Amino acid sequence: MKEFIKNNSLSIVFIILFVITLAAQIVFGHQEYNKELIDNGGAAVNLQQYLTSGHFVESTFENWESEFLQMALFVVLTIFLKQKGSSESKKFDGTDEVDEKPNPNKEGTPWPVKKGGFILKLYQNSLTIALLLLFIISFVLHFYGSLSDQNVENKLKGEALETTANYITDSRFWFESFQNWQSEFLSVFAIVALSIYLRQQGSPQSKPVDAPHDETGE
Repeated sequence: MKEFIKNNSLSIVFIILFVITLAAQIVFGHQEYNKELIDNGGAAVNLQQYLTSGHFVESTFENWESEFLQMALFVVLTIFLKQKGSSESKKFDGTDEVDEKPNPNKEGTPWPVKKGGFILKLYQNSLTIALLLLFIISFVLHFYGSLSDQNVENKLKGEALETTANYITDSRFWFESFQNWQSEFLSVFAIVALSIYLRQQGSPQSKPVDAPHDETGE
């Protein structure tokens, strides 16, 4: 067990933080949703009902959607684009290890590399594919949750329900998306730009403390 924790400590810490913050979101989201329902003349719901509500689905997946979009674009764009002096960029001179041709004879090589052909081609792009699929799934669930939440609100107000065709162009849905997307793109810009001049000793996201500002890559 100690060896497992040592080998996976970074993942373990982040999944614990995820569970704690998701639980807190559920608790306070449930309270907020019931306030909104009561203020609009509706009845409060229990926790189980809240977890299937549009309010919970929308608030959860609109955030996941932006995270997966950010990561997918960052993975793809760093293949072709570079930033002089950034630890998040590939080097300008020479070649990076990630650009080298896969070696099927290397010790510990994953089986798709040894298999070759289409399987290898798929594996070579598997990170981007996975992140894009997670983005698409989150985007669809965000849309579903947002539409459901809007229709609950419309029903309480005695207004006509929104259809899928109409809501896909609704300003509320796209406002929810873009308010998250822009913050993710800003955060990527910040780490790319700040890592040119600033350092954090011991972090693989930083260049060595004594590295020149124009040195590119970790």
